[in-house]
Amino acid sequence: MSHLSKRSTVYFEPQIHQALKMRAASTNVSLSELIDEAVRLLMQEDQEDLNAVSSRVAEEEISYEVLLNDLKKHGKI
Repeated sequence: MSHLSKRSTVYFEPQIHQALKMRAASTNVSLSELIDEAVRLLMQEDQEDLNAVSSRVAEEEISYEVLLNDLKKHGKI
């Protein structure tokens, strides 16, 4: 195993597990490295989402009803 040092048990549906094993073999990486990279990408997406929300914190909030009325008023719905 490479630089990974913590262990965890993860359960997959059999077909997903088989696909992951095939992907790992075809890309010449371990299953652990493949899952580690997938989790890192997921957390990176989360961080980007949080940054986007933070950058819009000063925007005015409107209710869904007001939004729908505005869309109707402008011929969008």
